[in-house]
Amino acid sequence: MKKLLIATVIGALSSTLLVTAPSAFAQSSTTTTHAKPKAPQPKRLIKRKPNPAKEAKVDPVPEGAEKWSCNEGLSFEMKGDMKRDQIVTVHWGNKNYNLPRETTTTGADRFHDAASGMDLVVIPTKAMLFSDKDSSRLADECKTAAMTEGAPAPTQSNAINKAQ
Repeated sequence: MKKLLIATVIGALSSTLLVTAPSAFAQSSTTTTHAKPKAPQPKRLIKRKPNPAKEAKVDPVPEGAEKWSCNEGLSFEMKGDMKRDQIVTVHWGNKNYNLPRETTTTGADRFHDAASGMDLVVIPTKAMLFSDKDSSRLADECKTAAMTEGAPAPTQSNAINKAQ
């Protein structure tokens, strides 16, 4: 009995499709030959939600940081006392970098972080900021406001020389 019922339903559906399919085909073929071609529909833009993992992280400038102005309109902010601190914070490119002091034999103050690749070298007349990642000099001829007026850089070696 079930087989007979299923066969009847399938037969009814197939006959309905055969009757409507040729007329639908005929209508579509006649309308395409006489109708104007449709203009291409513009593609729908899908707006995606911003991915916080891909967005650039912006660190605030450390409170009490001193501005160092460099050539080509560049600048960075530095927090810490180079005369005594073992780690200074440099704010460069919207990020804060904690740079530990490196010992040198030249008398220059060097703060370098191998993980980030940031390298700050300060000599009595200027400071330079380097990147180990691409072996480039990021900023050159960097000076504080006091240094532009003729004062030497606030380095550890200058503090030792004044004490002697």
